[in-house]
Amino acid sequence: MQDRKAIEGLTSAEVVAEWHELARAIEAANIAYHRDDAPQITDADYDALKRRLIALEARFPDLAVADSPTRKVGGALAEGFAKLRHAVPMFSLENAFEDGDVVDFLERIRKYLGHDGVLHFTAEPKIDGLSLSLRYEGGNLVQAATRGDGEVGENVTANARTIADIPRHLSGAPEVLEVRGEVYMSHADFAALNTRQAASGEKTFANPRNAAAGSLRQLDADITAARPLRFFAYSWGQVTAPLAGTQIGAMDRLRALGFQVNSLTVLCTGPDALLAHYRRIEAQRASLGYDIDGVVYKVNDLALQRRLGFRAATPRWALAHKFPAELAWTRLLAIDIQVGRTGALSPVARLAPLTVGGVVVSNATLHNEDYIAGRNSKGEPIRDGADIRVGDWVQVYRAGDVIPKVAAVDLTRRPATAVPFAF
Repeated sequence: MQDRKAIEGLTSAEVVAEWHELARAIEAANIAYHRDDAPQITDADYDALKRRLIALEARFPDLAVADSPTRKVGGALAEGFAKLRHAVPMFSLENAFEDGDVVDFLERIRKYLGHDGVLHFTAEPKIDGLSLSLRYEGGNLVQAATRGDGEVGENVTANARTIADIPRHLSGAPEVLEVRGEVYMSHADFAALNTRQAASGEKTFANPRNAAAGSLRQLDADITAARPLRFFAYSWGQVTAPLAGTQIGAMDRLRALGFQVNSLTVLCTGPDALLAHYRRIEAQRASLGYDIDGVVYKVNDLALQRRLGFRAATPRWALAHKFPAELAWTRLLAIDIQVGRTGALSPVARLAPLTVGGVVVSNATLHNEDYIAGRNSKGEPIRDGADIRVGDWVQVYRAGDVIPKVAAVDLTRRPATAVPFAF
């Protein structure tokens, strides 16, 4: 995110202008991620935008209007689907990117509760897929809805019934039970799907999350049925009888009912144990066989969860500790120009294949002519002003662990024959 003036030094007009700029940028990012399944900015950049907006609203409370992005969950719904209102809202999670944020999270909880004793937390992988709510009545699956805007989601009941990991019938469940979790696609299934798509002349998917989201959100359930979707349960909504007294106990109950619950979910005490498990999961990330983008911490005692409650859009008792974007070096073999449907020119880097975040990457977006030349849209230098040339060694990351991008250029390894790219 661009450098911004200290809030204390902004005029009233500058504050209002920046608020609207941030709100538009966040709304566009929400639409790209939640509705179009095509994120355009990194998770870290998105979180920085929201933190800046929160800081503006904290200093100027009149800006914290009801439709502020800081009070919203998810994004706009896709056309064509019937809408379903969630009996209990599907909130998003507060994000953290630094170890210190986790320590602060624990301290806020202690302060809010006035609690000096031992607190237990669950820690589980944050699956990179599409959130789904399943409603069971009398043990039968009667509704399935995407998160949508947190209050209303898309009705994908027929599609959810085709997923093998989702039970159609439960034995011994409460009369009403809403199970929340994540629909995802394994790396192996994703690769096989793209091979089939390419062989039949159909569109291939950029990554497993897009494939999972696009496969679930089909108006034709037969298409969904032909896609290798999976489901991990991680929470619940409306329930007519308690599942357990703790988060870990509730997960055990869901597992006993027939749901897949991630085996890397553990119980921890204190920040050191949480961060140690975060690092263990991060070390296993590339070998899991499916995409994760962080670790989620939750207060284990459900009575304490209820006391802590919710903010406008996030629970006070949970935190998503995101992984940093994984970086790797490779050689840039060529730059191709793709022409979009509107005639827009989009340069694409063709790379010597490399593995980033457990996914083989051979292409990366180069955005536009300015980006290749080493400057942003305002003419300011990026990458210390280094341009990008065919033959360069470039550092690649998956933005928000989704879109491959070029982070840096190693000028010390630039071939003598490399010339500036002519757009």
